[in-house]
Amino acid sequence: MPDSTESTSDETASGINVGETALFKTVSRLLVPLARLCLANGVTFGAAEDLLKRAFVQEAISLHPGAPEHGMVSRISTATGINRREVSRLTKVKATERTKKHPIAAELLARWTTDALFRDKDGAPSTLNRLGPAPSFEVLAQTVTRDIHPRSMLDELIRLGIMTFDEKLDQVSLTRVDFVPINDSRQMLGLLGDNVGDHLDAAVANVLHGGGRHLEQAVFADELSAESIETLRPLFNAQWQALREQMVPAITARIETDKRAGRALDQRVRIGLYAFTDTTADAETSDKYRATRRFRKPGPKENQNEI
Repeated sequence: MPDSTESTSDETASGINVGETALFKTVSRLLVPLARLCLANGVTFGAAEDLLKRAFVQEAISLHPGAPEHGMVSRISTATGINRREVSRLTKVKATERTKKHPIAAELLARWTTDALFRDKDGAPSTLNRLGPAPSFEVLAQTVTRDIHPRSMLDELIRLGIMTFDEKLDQVSLTRVDFVPINDSRQMLGLLGDNVGDHLDAAVANVLHGGGRHLEQAVFADELSAESIETLRPLFNAQWQALREQMVPAITARIETDKRAGRALDQRVRIGLYAFTDTTADAETSDKYRATRRFRKPGPKENQNEI
């Protein structure tokens, strides 16, 4: 519901009456980080606007999957408000295909950090011989794929700053347990698109279909000190480690079971956890927010827990 203290008669630049202010506030909140990312990478508004138009056109096409080609441009133009000439141009551009799987390097890292065969007695990823019988990097790489030579996978992990190679001992060691390819901005951007894209897909599907379709929860708290945030940070990391260590073997086992059973392998899943910390807004804004929150009645299907 719109805030009763705000006018609902304002108009956007396109002349659309902003009736549901909650929706426009949400869209604005989602666009600000995207604008930050674009500006940091030299992407102009014109280029970003074209991407948004393409997204509107692609989604409008999906609204009528069985509709005939005749009249398609008119249907899209009516639904999106984009003129027919622009729609004609944009429908000729092939849609970007979504990545279906994690990079091989990420899959290998997940196996290394969760499979007991490749961990030491304390549960940490073991230092592995490059070649030889299990546990070795060669065997580890072959459990992930036999289409790529283990040496190529080793070189890729080194390039990404995730692993080191001791040539004298012919052994490899992990330098980090999370897939954060610090030397490859393209892969980092790919992860951003995949992770946040699926998260946003889940949240939007829940809003459009009455909730409950996907798990999408969060815990929120303010009025914390910087010292408290640093105290909580190790708990964030521990929760992620526990989640990953349970889910990777369980998912791997299900993949093998499905293959043996000859089932259609046409489903995918992404399970994640995120933590975001920041300073609160100025005191006046914070006080107003707290007052609003304090007297807000929770809905029947809250997707956020507040402390």
